[in-house]
Amino acid sequence: MIREVEYFDQAGQVNTRRCIEITMNMVKSGYHDIVVASTTGEVGSLFARALSGSSNVNLIVVSHSSGFAKKGEQEFTSENRREIESLGGKVLSSTILTHSLETSLASQHSGAYPTIIIAQSLRRLGQGMKVCCEIVMEACDAGLISEGKEVLAVGGTARGADAVCIVGSAASKRFLQLQVKEILAKPREW
Repeated sequence: MIREVEYFDQAGQVNTRRCIEITMNMVKSGYHDIVVASTTGEVGSLFARALSGSSNVNLIVVSHSSGFAKKGEQEFTSENRREIESLGGKVLSSTILTHSLETSLASQHSGAYPTIIIAQSLRRLGQGMKVCCEIVMEACDAGLISEGKEVLAVGGTARGADAVCIVGSAASKRFLQLQVKEILAKPREW
């Protein structure tokens, strides 16, 4: 198999439109399970609008858990949630698997913990690539994606989308079975 990979000159939201185009092309070639990271829902809404005419698409938009940025607050807006759901997408607010508990312990007690090492290792491929792996496991953990499927994952660095890959899905409990099968787009610098 020969497939083209797109490398972006910079990370971040300037690549969102191109990530949507790549996703649309993959949907046309038969991919149906799409998992997209979106902090506020803005990126999720863009993908939901773009995919709204596609049949048989399972769009899952994954956001941070409530309280991630500020205690008691949800960054994902209710307007974006309504739009995504009205267009047939699902929204999952979830704890970042490589962040919460162990980050809390590491900041309190100093030291390196396994999920922090995993997160830092995945970041060698770029923040968006790390996010792609996390959101697929989160969607599996929530029962929104079956394990062992090839899933199109879209992540980003800070804001926007800048990474698209095909991931062999696995729940977080079976992290070592997760496979990044193909990288379709990512930034060269981040």
